[in-house]
Amino acid sequence: MSQTAIFWPMIALTFLIYCVYAVLMLRRRQAVLSGQASARDFKVPLKEPEASVATVRNLINLYELPMLFYVVCLALYAVNGATLVAVIIAWCFVAMRVAHTCVHITSNRLRLRQPIFVLGFILNGALWVMLALHLAVPPVV
Repeated sequence: MSQTAIFWPMIALTFLIYCVYAVLMLRRRQAVLSGQASARDFKVPLKEPEASVATVRNLINLYELPMLFYVVCLALYAVNGATLVAVIIAWCFVAMRVAHTCVHITSNRLRLRQPIFVLGFILNGALWVMLALHLAVPPVV
């Protein structure tokens, strides 16, 4: 397996962020068209229409924990530690972010969202442990 395989989950997560931006634009546009908000409300969005508030919060979430994901993926690549296991864990993390986003911007049921987030948090942590182990105990060639 090529070390560059670690970039595909990163690309997929970036695509998810673009999708959430598209959903946010559509929901804000709908809020303006329905009269729930005016375009001026988004100049300094201190009050977000109910139709888009969960989407905004999800977008913020996609710039928190996932930033650690990007860093660890780049670090694994840089130290030649992007193993098949690391790539599988990275894809699982992305799957958890997709699932978290789907719940967050639809039903927003915390009972579903929280365990998905926790699993993604653990997966991200596993990548950091893999990086630390790779640095501490380099693989035998």
